[in-house]
Amino acid sequence: MLTALEDLVTLARERKKNPVEGSYTNKLLEDKTLSKEKVLEEIGELIESVEKNTNKIHEAADVFYHLIIYLEKSGIMIEEVMNELKQRKK
Repeated sequence: MLTALEDLVTLARERKKNPVEGSYTNKLLEDKTLSKEKVLEEIGELIESVEKNTNKIHEAADVFYHLIIYLEKSGIMIEEVMNELKQRKK
């Protein structure tokens, strides 16, 4: 189930090391402002889709994708985030 998220993290890291010309992922990795704007935009779209009960899964996937790319661009390792979540578990 979570393999898709692991694959996405792997893709982001691979594209950082070996950019692909014309890649949307690379465009986001190269432009932190664009990446931040897309996270904010996609979260807004997800909230709207939940409220209207339409297209929720698609919008949630967009949020995950853009957030992971933004975190990678910002030097925040997903492993550190997961460790933080583990530490919060009671």
